Amino acid sequence: MKPPPNIKGQLIVSCQALKDEPLHSPYIMGKMAYAAAQGGAKGIRANSVEDIREIKLRVNLPIIGIIKRDYPDSPVFITPTMEEVDELEAVKPDIIALDATDRPRPAGQSLDDLVVQIRHTYPDQLLMADCSTVDEAAHADQLGFDFIGTTMIGYTEESQGDRVDEDDFRIIRDILARVKHPVIAEGNIDTPDKAKRVIELGCHSVVVGSAITRPQLITKRFAAALAPA
Repeated sequence: MKPPPNIKGQLIVSCQALKDEPLHSPYIMGKMAYAAAQGGAKGIRANSVEDIREIKLRVNLPIIGIIKRDYPDSPVFITPTMEEVDELEAVKPDIIALDATDRPRPAGQSLDDLVVQIRHTYPDQLLMADCSTVDEAAHADQLGFDFIGTTMIGYTEESQGDRVDEDDFRIIRDILARVKHPVIAEGNIDTPDKAKRVIELGCHSVVVGSAITRPQLITKRFAAALAPA
């Protein structure tokens, strides 16, 4: 296993724009990553081989790589199968993140079997589990994921209505108490105070995305605040 990147206590910025978003472009995401690095980010989370390749040209920071892809037989879309893992290996992200929720996966493959397949094929690759519940995080920890992420909290039926930042990050505190591997906080962490708090609670690092890199959503918050009652 290769040594983990130096991201302990640090900010990771998620630089992603899907096809239906105004900033969708590897060139723009490369510039976004460069801007994040100038601002003090110590890691980047990025989607797609094309974006990761461009980002690597712009910054020398650890990268959490994913591929978002829809499958008709599954709600899982973050690095759902071995095909996406194989594609990511072409650009060698430091960490590959994949959906580790307890939901049906494409072709009926279990998360357990996918992890075994990845470990057999790429034994040195670091893996991050994108989870939505405490039990999913505990299961991912038992499977030997190198990092446990809170990425999917509130985005699955099992966690519907939950927010990672509720009740002083209660879910994160519960996950920290259940797992041995480092926890990367991600999801609804949209202020510097929240980012600082999850590190204080014991998270290894923190990912911030939309609050930094999606100007349409940032603008929407300001516009909503000024809208007539």
